Order: sequence, then structure tokens, then C-alpha cells
Amino acid sequence: MKNLIITVFVTVCAAGAYAQESYFGEKITDKGAVAAAELPKKMGSKETMTAKVTGTVESVCQAKGCWMKVKTADGQTMRVSFKDYGFFVPKDIAGKTVVIEGEAKMKTTPVAELQHYAEDAGKSKAEIAKITEPKRELTFVADGVIVKK
Repeated sequence: MKNLIITVFVTVCAAGAYAQESYFGEKITDKGAVAAAELPKKMGSKETMTAKVTGTVESVCQAKGCWMKVKTADGQTMRVSFKDYGFFVPKDIAGKTVVIEGEAKMKTTPVAELQHYAEDAGKSKAEIAKITEPKRELTFVADGVIVKK
């Protein structure tokens, strides 16, 4: 009986520890991560920069979890894709805190790509049709992601 209680206790503790964070892509840590709202200021006039960032997920690709948007400053978001399309994140992590490590870059996203993202996000045909101009935006290609529970 004592062994059963110890086994149950260890299992519950392990499950609780596991439930705290999930890792995708390369195993990274949250040490040294800057707030997503601070990233544009840290980049300054640089076009690209290696960074580790923490922020809140605003939305995720509902087709397969192949990108997510992380909130930055002033109601803006940063699209996060995953290095070499090598991993995806769960589709139900909107509102969760993440840590991402990889390369931030300023990019002009073409209309066709913006429309594709809108389709992945489940937007209506009318909403997709309204996308007629390319968009200069901050993007991020993550080598690894931690999803905090």
C-alpha cells in the first residue's frame, strides 16, 4: 500500500511539473527573454536580429498550427513561423504565454501571402478579398517555442 501511495504521489508530481510548460522545436529556456512589446525598440533600424522573446499568443493557424501571432505593443501583433516548417504548435494556445527564440525581421508581406494567412485563420471570403495591399511588418522565425501553462 505504501508503494502504491508513493507511486501515485510521484506520478501526480511529475504530471504537474510536465503540465507547466510544453516545448516545440529546439529545446530552449526562458532565461534572458525580452517582452514582445520591447522587441521593436530593441531592433531599432535593424532589418534582422537574433532574439528571445516572451509574449501572449493572439491567434494560431487553425489549419495545422503552422504559425501564430504574438501580441506586441499598441494592439499590434507579430507573425511567428517555425524554422524550416519543422514543427507546429497546438491550435488552442490563444491567450497563453510563450517564449520564442530565433530571428526577428522586418518584412514586406505580399498580398497573396496575407490572403493565405487570412484563409488559415478562418476569415470569410469577403474579409480575404479586402486584403489588397502588401504589409510591412515585424515577423519572427522561431527555432524553438515554450508554451507556458
